[in-house]
Amino acid sequence: MPLVSTVSETLPISETITPGDAAELAEVVRGCHDGETAIYPIGGATSLDYGLPAKRQGIGLSLAQLSSIVDYPARDMTITVGAGITMKTLAEILAKERQQLPIDVPQANEATLGGVVATNFNGPRRFGQGTVRDHVIGIRAVDGRGSSFKGGGRVVKNVAGYDFCKLLTGSMGTLGVITELTLKLKPIAESLAIAVCSPADLTQTEQLLAALINSDTTPCAVELLAGPTWAANKHLTGEASATNGLFLVVALEGTELEVAWMAKQLGLEWRHVGIRSHHIVEGEAARELFANMTEFPSCGESPLVLRATMVPSGITRFIGALQSLDKNCSLQSHAGNGIVIARLSEFPSAGLARTLVGKLQAVAAAAQGDVIVLSNPGGSEMTHQSVWGAIDAPFELMTAVKHAIDPKNILNPDRFGYVS
Repeated sequence: MPLVSTVSETLPISETITPGDAAELAEVVRGCHDGETAIYPIGGATSLDYGLPAKRQGIGLSLAQLSSIVDYPARDMTITVGAGITMKTLAEILAKERQQLPIDVPQANEATLGGVVATNFNGPRRFGQGTVRDHVIGIRAVDGRGSSFKGGGRVVKNVAGYDFCKLLTGSMGTLGVITELTLKLKPIAESLAIAVCSPADLTQTEQLLAALINSDTTPCAVELLAGPTWAANKHLTGEASATNGLFLVVALEGTELEVAWMAKQLGLEWRHVGIRSHHIVEGEAARELFANMTEFPSCGESPLVLRATMVPSGITRFIGALQSLDKNCSLQSHAGNGIVIARLSEFPSAGLARTLVGKLQAVAAAAQGDVIVLSNPGGSEMTHQSVWGAIDAPFELMTAVKHAIDPKNILNPDRFGYVS
């Protein structure tokens, strides 16, 4: 579906403006501030379902033209780029210097860097490589008055404004339209291998995850996969003729010698805790499997996509609760970080609010977590509590910051968790 059609069908906008540079963008925002016109920042339009539905009429503000490379001192392992650059383009530029931004994002050919930062999206390698917040060291943006501001700098040791970088990361475009970012980079690993086993049940899964805490290996990702999507994946099933659709996947990166040693060591550790059979996925097959895991949050059609965050020890119990509600749902857990993403096979018969608030949010809360809605194409029951969960957050303080930076509430209004 064309981008313009997707945006106009999802957001209540009369037009989409595409500024040529940051100065022109600031001018547009100033005009909207004076006229109290709502602004919906648009990157690659891959997360339009995320957050409360937009209701206030306004304009779309595309960052497509702010996509140039501002500065790339490769020896310093940093890069400064426009927020509208796609993740795929950024990866291709960095690869020429054998460098990377190790943030795994679905639909990378469309998703923009600014959108990834604004939504704080993190994929499988958050376990070993850190989150978006760990890699943003400098930021430029335009606030709700149309004034440009910046935080951080272009060198890794520069800590001035560091909190500003954190403030805008995950702010959903409600505190400022991000125009430019400076990133801390990592070298591309020489080798990748993925160890796969199929635990007998969630009890054995919990034992395996607990054992990984004391493992001599250093995984870059620890993923727990379950459901029909994964039961049909040839890289996971290997030579097995049957599977229960539950897989523990551990990704290993490093030099060829390091990865070979870790793969062997992990096999020994798994056998010690009762796993009799496992296999190693390497080469192109490993890259393909990793791509499958990266794309999972946005692949295919689902009437409801949820994300739960909790202490890692609570994920198996939460997955059990999900499977009791929808035995055909497909799940991906960044198990080492306590994240569970669920693509339900059908909309809950009991309704969204009763299912989330009455059941799943309670299970997550028992593990010091919460559940939010990533996507609900039907749009029903999208209340503040069902979308953002019963998050124990300082909303009054957050709202005060919002009012200070965007006093007329024109930036992505009413879509995030602020008090009205």
